[in-house]
Amino acid sequence: MHKRSIFFAVAGLAGVGSITWSAMASNVETPSYKVSSKSGNLEIREYGPTIVAEATVEGNRDKSIQRGFRIIADYIFGNNQLSTKVAMTAPVIQQPKEKIAMTAPVIQQASGKSWNVRFVMPSKYTMETLPRPVNPKVALIEVPAMRFAAIRFSGFAGQGSLDKHEAQLRAFMAERGLTAANAPQYAFYNAPWTLPFMRRNEVMIEVAGEPK
Repeated sequence: MHKRSIFFAVAGLAGVGSITWSAMASNVETPSYKVSSKSGNLEIREYGPTIVAEATVEGNRDKSIQRGFRIIADYIFGNNQLSTKVAMTAPVIQQPKEKIAMTAPVIQQASGKSWNVRFVMPSKYTMETLPRPVNPKVALIEVPAMRFAAIRFSGFAGQGSLDKHEAQLRAFMAERGLTAANAPQYAFYNAPWTLPFMRRNEVMIEVAGEPK
């Protein structure tokens, strides 16, 4: 994983309650990947296996990511069977729970739908060494190596911006004959007060087929 000086949080997380954002301003780990194809801010990335902490929450996109963030942050801040803090990582990842057929268009989030919110766990951990969650809403999941198409952009990550960049990403995939294997993931790297031009947001779509 890469070390990068960023503010670890997520766009639109106003009102996170007891979470102290200043504690997140540090060098944090981000998942490592290899770029196999690139065009401007569009990339095809090869990710290795990872472990994620995941919470599934109901509701609209903005409120769901806030709720999911709180649940997982509570786990890494020490609400686990060892009362051990787990180092912060970035980004926060959000994805509709339902998978889509490989040939189907993505149906965007509707009120009441489930969302998976994830933190990638630091690379030093294995499933055996990670502290077990106390909250049953937190699941530790081994994620295999995957290939993703990704688009990176700055600014505010409202739904209109996410939809616009997803459309660009899908066009990039279509030009290369690539098929989506799942619904898009939204990745957010910055605290709410980060200036728009300094923000890092991404839309990522898993590519069908074996990673290279």
